[in-house]
Amino acid sequence: MDENEARQVANTLQQLGIRGIVSPEDLDNPNGRWRVYDRADAATRRDITDEALTLVAGRSRQTGPARGFVVPKSR
Repeated sequence: MDENEARQVANTLQQLGIRGIVSPEDLDNPNGRWRVYDRADAATRRDITDEALTLVAGRSRQTGPARGFVVPKSR
């Protein structure tokens, strides 16, 4: 994930009402894995990625069908 993708993830979490900071797992390696943390401070942050994924999955089920077709009306 790059910084732009991380920003998009952070915006999506915010829109869903999920608090979290999207940051590289290893701050010295931004090309590595990214995670969701409860705060920005690397010394005291707690990884909440699994909790955030669970919340996103729960919210996405409430928004309607995930599969299907949209068929326009014939003229």
